[in-house]
Amino acid sequence: MNKQLTRIESCLNLLSDEQVWHRFKPSMNSIGNLCMHLAGNEYQHFVSGIGKAPFTRTRSEEFHINDGISGKQLIKLLKDVRRQSSIILEAITESDLKASIAIHYSTDDWNKMIVRPVFETMSNYSKDLETMLIQVCEHYSYHAGQVVVLTKLLIDSEDNITGTYH
Repeated sequence: MNKQLTRIESCLNLLSDEQVWHRFKPSMNSIGNLCMHLAGNEYQHFVSGIGKAPFTRTRSEEFHINDGISGKQLIKLLKDVRRQSSIILEAITESDLKASIAIHYSTDDWNKMIVRPVFETMSNYSKDLETMLIQVCEHYSYHAGQVVVLTKLLIDSEDNITGTYH
């Protein structure tokens, strides 16, 4: 995930704030939305879920923001969440990997994102720590790849922009 964060930072440093929030289509997310989403997801699972910090995420807002946060501020946000996560993750032992972790979420917030509400009474779900670590890492990598592709489209570059040729 640190490698992916470095790639995202490289991309954000190439873009204007307008480009960071550009949506190619109304149904698509901007790079800014993806960064907000990654910070929220990492915080929810690692800082709040494993670290037991207060749950503060409003997932629906991550996709509705259209501007007002600069690329530099997004880098700062992502790095701050990573700093908090790293402290928690460095303390994990092998024996912790099978522990069940409760992940909290707001049913009202999740229901804003879907056509037919499916979460009526649940406000958390549990996963074993090992599975959660893999899923959050996969999720982060998936969206980091989207950030790279969107950046290449926005700056119209065939160059290696993140240190890796794809």
